[in-house]
Amino acid sequence: MTQTIDPHTAADADPDDLPSNPSSAPAFADVARARVSRRSVLAGGMVAAAGFLTSSLVNPPVAVATPGRGSAGRPLLGFRPIPPSTADEVVVPRGYRARPFIPWGTPLLGRYPEFRPGTPSAGVPGGNTAEDQAQQVGMHHDGMTYFPLHAGRKGSEHGLLVLNHEYTDEFYLQTGAYQSPYAPTYTAEMVRKSQNAHGVSVVEIEKKRSGEWALVRSRRNRRITANTEMELAGPAAGHELVRTAADPQGRRPLGTINNCGNGETPWGTYLTCEENFNGYFRVDPGQNEENSELQGRYGVGGDRNRWATQDPRFVVTPTDANEPNRFGWVVEIDPFSPESVPVKRTALGRLKHEDATVHVTKGGRVVVYMGDDQVFEYVYKFVSSGNWRSMRSRGKSPLDEGTLYVARFDDDGTGTWLPLVHGQGPLTAANGFADQGEVLVKTRMAADLLGATPMDRPEWTAVDPRTGTVYVTLTNNDSRSEANGPNPRTPNLWGHIVRWDEQGGDHAATSFEWDLFLLAGPGDGVDGSTIKAEDSFGSPDGLWLDPDSRAWIQTDGTQPTGNNQMLAADPYRTEGGAPELRRFLTGVVGCEVTGIAMTPDQRTLFVNLQHPGERGGSTWPQNDGLATPRSATVVVTRDDGGVIGT
Repeated sequence: MTQTIDPHTAADADPDDLPSNPSSAPAFADVARARVSRRSVLAGGMVAAAGFLTSSLVNPPVAVATPGRGSAGRPLLGFRPIPPSTADEVVVPRGYRARPFIPWGTPLLGRYPEFRPGTPSAGVPGGNTAEDQAQQVGMHHDGMTYFPLHAGRKGSEHGLLVLNHEYTDEFYLQTGAYQSPYAPTYTAEMVRKSQNAHGVSVVEIEKKRSGEWALVRSRRNRRITANTEMELAGPAAGHELVRTAADPQGRRPLGTINNCGNGETPWGTYLTCEENFNGYFRVDPGQNEENSELQGRYGVGGDRNRWATQDPRFVVTPTDANEPNRFGWVVEIDPFSPESVPVKRTALGRLKHEDATVHVTKGGRVVVYMGDDQVFEYVYKFVSSGNWRSMRSRGKSPLDEGTLYVARFDDDGTGTWLPLVHGQGPLTAANGFADQGEVLVKTRMAADLLGATPMDRPEWTAVDPRTGTVYVTLTNNDSRSEANGPNPRTPNLWGHIVRWDEQGGDHAATSFEWDLFLLAGPGDGVDGSTIKAEDSFGSPDGLWLDPDSRAWIQTDGTQPTGNNQMLAADPYRTEGGAPELRRFLTGVVGCEVTGIAMTPDQRTLFVNLQHPGERGGSTWPQNDGLATPRSATVVVTRDDGGVIGT
């Protein structure tokens, strides 16, 4: 029987936010409670609201500027903050301009087909076909990076914008309207169109004399979709757990899906992260105990986009159960070579990757920080085995050889990186890990055994390029999950941000010291928030620190008031014990604010607005009251051509 999904209620039961971690490791609420009691002497912050931690806790954690690091007294934030907004338009501070750019369906390559809402096989005459969508910018823009095509000034005016497309709202994709597309049937054409709206777009762009940015019709433009040929590399490549009937060698997977955050390597490649891959599969009955345990730990099943109705690759059978194991990886793409084959780097682990922030140690080793975006999941980092330049000169990928770690946060403000290495500790054949490949396919299960600290939806990570401090956003733990989430607040309605410094400033170290940067919410201590009321926000998600150490914070979820937003923070200046924050951008109705990139001169900022009007109420970016809402990139510039944020 064909299941009918009502778009008006489907978002209220998102299985991706439900916990699948049975670990009994100490919850972060317990750890943070002890940590806060030790930090409360540092500053006399705002009184905690009732219900925050314990009634005896008077001083919640605050951001404390560390002497000798940061902006050395120079204000980083020079714009006038804007208020929250409920409007169906993008708002930025006075003196700035925001323009929509390359929305979903923009002609990108091939025949350059124009955007037409709907799909012919869904009964929409004149709608775009699956073939059209493969030649257009994908749906639901997310993480992105700008790659300059030249050195110097020209590089800030001509480059490649590479962006992810996380998922699809099938009602808009297939019908062009806010209604269910699932009845009476789902055709092969509809499935293929949905698959072609996923993945990654590589877009050559150029700044014109008028100051406007434009898409360039170029051979470099590229679409990478759910059906693009790829390679598996690293310890899990060829493993029996990634072999399928269609690929018995386990080395040539097809496609990338649910591409969320991103990263950029020092050798000029793009990292795209596969997040909620689990819901694209239908699991047929009769799975053996081992398959059921592995599928359950990752939440595999649901067939959310109905791909399994027409594409047998997304049907998990008792005799061919490994296709889900070929997703959940970080995928490396060479944006400058449109014929190159994307590579899934298995050494970085298999999880619901939110992003992959790359940092280089003083000795030239590559470190990749990653969050696993689900409640009660973990924070990870990968450290290459050697200097990245040396490894590449010897024909080795720095992302294939190294050590993957998972974080344990201790109650005294210290932490330890626990290695996920076969044969060490409990990661043995007796415990279900025959080799390193199996450790990586079962990354979550290995981290469970090591006693990593369950966190509250670890999302984007970021490294301050000037100080080396590492940050991670924890979005919340109230959304379709148990109320007693692993955070300083129970329930954690608004989310928070944790930061740490690696021991001795060495990002390859195995220990660190952490604190709580801020707790989001209504502000002025309400619900335990450690920010001012005028800076109120909830559900921190996207995060990036620019070359001047400004922390750009993007939101996706419940806000104290108004639409989702983006704020800027000076991490090293405080006001009344709270970090200096200013609201910089507010999004449109129903959107997530996500993805951030800048040109090298910091004079053009790119931000993505995902799923506008997901529950109706928006026709952005056309704002004509009639058009289908479309995810798009927003180009932000200053009227005087200055550096963004100053």
